[in-house]
Amino acid sequence: MHGRIVWNELNTRDPEAAKAFYGTVIGWTFAPKEMSDGRTYWLAMADGEPVAGLFTLDADQHADIPDHWFAYLEVDDVDARAATAIAGGGTLRTGPEDIPGVGRLAVIRDPVGAYLGWMTPRP
Repeated sequence: MHGRIVWNELNTRDPEAAKAFYGTVIGWTFAPKEMSDGRTYWLAMADGEPVAGLFTLDADQHADIPDHWFAYLEVDDVDARAATAIAGGGTLRTGPEDIPGVGRLAVIRDPVGAYLGWMTPRP
């Protein structure tokens, strides 16, 4: 649904500590999902359904990024909306790129400096 937050992801350097914390405090379990680069993405599960993701900040490009929760907004066409965002003063940080089984993603930095993931999900 265009314009709605559709996914939240914890970006962390210590996925084991995060899984232990949220498993104990919230009751989530975690299912591994192998990414195309060979790393593991963790799906946080509630009642057998994925409710959030856990992404490990372990690449050089993540060196100056603190651990944080990151939201994804569903948009009808990531490529077109990214172009509109750039024209409106935003900055394209990553993507657009296809994530198999998920959809097409981009990370946008808006004119005030806030970051938000944009996603056009694939069925």
